[in-house]
Amino acid sequence: MESSKLFRLADDIVYAENSVVSKTIIKKETGTITLFAFDKGQGLSPHIAPFDALVQIADGECVFYICEKKYPMKTGDCIILPAGEIHSVEAMTPFKMLLTMIKVPKN
Repeated sequence: MESSKLFRLADDIVYAENSVVSKTIIKKETGTITLFAFDKGQGLSPHIAPFDALVQIADGECVFYICEKKYPMKTGDCIILPAGEIHSVEAMTPFKMLLTMIKVPKN
């Protein structure tokens, strides 16, 4: 992604039928910021991340599951996915999200 260029998250990625699309906004050794677009019914299967991550919903509706607890989300909502905890997501409508992961080394 080009620096010093104005953009809107929801407009900067397009939906693809029956797919999940991702676009890396920033990728550094210290972390990543990635924009995702999920078609309705698409998702990410349960997995564990080594670092906390901030999710911001830019468009649509989804459900996040963290340790089997259900978190319905819609445009404007945010949640922190805790490191080391199993989580997944399912698109209730086509939805877009920004995922910010900052890598913090364990001491």
